Amino acid sequence: MHCPFCQHLNNRVLESRSAEAGRSIRRRRECLRCERRFTTYERIEYVPVTVIKRSEDRELFERSKVLRGIVRACEKTPVSSLAMEAIVDDIEAELQQRATREVTSVEIGEMVLAKLQTVNEVAFVRFASVYRQFQGIRDFAETLSELQDDQGDRPQKESENSHPSTYVVSTSL
Repeated sequence: MHCPFCQHLNNRVLESRSAEAGRSIRRRRECLRCERRFTTYERIEYVPVTVIKRSEDRELFERSKVLRGIVRACEKTPVSSLAMEAIVDDIEAELQQRATREVTSVEIGEMVLAKLQTVNEVAFVRFASVYRQFQGIRDFAETLSELQDDQGDRPQKESENSHPSTYVVSTSL
């Protein structure tokens, strides 16, 4: 860290404390050459992620949009708001860790579906119906069939064995 007064590189930290409601660290420093004091702030730098929409438009990633979709899918289900926030936190963290700064809306939708599938089946189907733009009962039937197949691949918990879920899907109209 350069001293803002003499540009000397060596300084010592006199005091560190949390600032901006824990979003940064305030450090009081003293230059080892001119002995003047100055303050620095250390913050996490979030590089913006650009979302490429189906229409090829580009916009900045907004966690509130993802959360809004998840909240709608989870209405009248036992999924807590903390669980919904955790899903969005996981997705946002995964996007920040990527080397590329662009992601398609399709990728984000698939990430949400993968998380919802493990949390609540009803929320998963609701989100899938909007995200995948279901046109009719066949789309629901295919998704339910995929969900049932995925359930068969996973080992069941003891409570699931005592009350197995059954899906009855009729595709004849």
